[in-house]
Amino acid sequence: MNRFLLAIDDTDNLESKGTGWLARKLAKEIGKSFTATSHGVTRHQLFLHPDIPYTTHNSAACMDLSVVDYSLEEIFHFAATLVANLSAEGSDPGISLASVEGVSKYIQEFGRRAQQEVVTMEEAYRLAAQQNVFLKELGGTGQGIIGALSAIGLRATGYDGRYLDLKGIRELTGVVSVKNIIETTGICRVVDTDTAEIPDSDLVNTLEWLRPTHYDHQPVLFVKKDENNFWIPAEKPKRSEL
Repeated sequence: MNRFLLAIDDTDNLESKGTGWLARKLAKEIGKSFTATSHGVTRHQLFLHPDIPYTTHNSAACMDLSVVDYSLEEIFHFAATLVANLSAEGSDPGISLASVEGVSKYIQEFGRRAQQEVVTMEEAYRLAAQQNVFLKELGGTGQGIIGALSAIGLRATGYDGRYLDLKGIRELTGVVSVKNIIETTGICRVVDTDTAEIPDSDLVNTLEWLRPTHYDHQPVLFVKKDENNFWIPAEKPKRSEL
């Protein structure tokens, strides 16, 4: 079984659906076409700076998938074709793919740098070639290759990203117990903002928005108390997470 990380960026414009939406669609299409298993799609925040063109929040999306009996080349060609066809007019999409074990510390460092400083397309291409990672421009300026490569590196650190897609998180609504969350979704833990475990019997008001964090290489839901003494998600959504 091949397990790989596939990331995209800069696929949208101000009027279109966001990159997060396209990443979730891409994961579903790969699942159907290659009988792949998704381990979740995550959003990764990158550096906000006047020298960096972005649509709204400069975030990229990464998916973690397992597939049997297909090469990474086949997956990459399929994904690149779909993203190129579905990216919005005027966007600058890029895509990157690597096996999970192929994401080196250098790619992880590149991702961290892209959260703190301006990095270039030339750097991204050079690093991808050195580390045997798939990286491709799919239109416009191709600027999205920077975010795509960064997202792969950040996801691989095990401590970055928020899940846009994961088993059950979009279906579970209303006020539910922690036990129910753990049993019906892909969320592994529910903790407060100090990472203390929340008891199984405690109640969480989902606010129709359960989006766990990629923490310690697993989906962890961070919560805080509201005025009614219910636990609620600790953070609010951004456009690219919807």
